[in-house]
Amino acid sequence: MDARTIARVQAAGRLVLGTGLLATPSLIGERWVGDPAGSAGGQVLAAGLGGRDVAIALGTLRALGRHGGAGSWVRAGVIADLADLVATLRHRDALPPLAVPAVAALAGGSVLLGAYLQHALD
Repeated sequence: MDARTIARVQAAGRLVLGTGLLATPSLIGERWVGDPAGSAGGQVLAAGLGGRDVAIALGTLRALGRHGGAGSWVRAGVIADLADLVATLRHRDALPPLAVPAVAALAGGSVLLGAYLQHALD
C-alpha cells in the first residue's frame, strides 16, 4: 500500500471516531474517561474532540484528492493524537482500566503512522 492509500485509511478511521464522538459523546467518551463523560462538560469536550477529528479527516481527504497539502493535515492529526496520548498518560490513575492501553495503542499508533506519512506525502 502506498502512503496516499494509508493516509486515506487513517483519515477514514479518524472520520468514524470523530463522527461517533459527535453523535454519542457520552457513550464513546465513557470508555475513555469514565463517569465524567456523562456530565454536560464531558459531553461538550467529547463532541469538541469529535469535531476536531472530523475536520482533520475531511481536510486530509480533500488534500489527498487535490494532490497537495496532505502532509500538513496529517501533521495536525499527529499533534492532536499526541495531545490525547499525553493527557491520557498523565491522568492514567483516574481513568478506566482499559482506557490507557486502548488510547496508547490507537493514539500512539496514529502518531507513529502520521510521523511516517507526513514526510512521505510532502
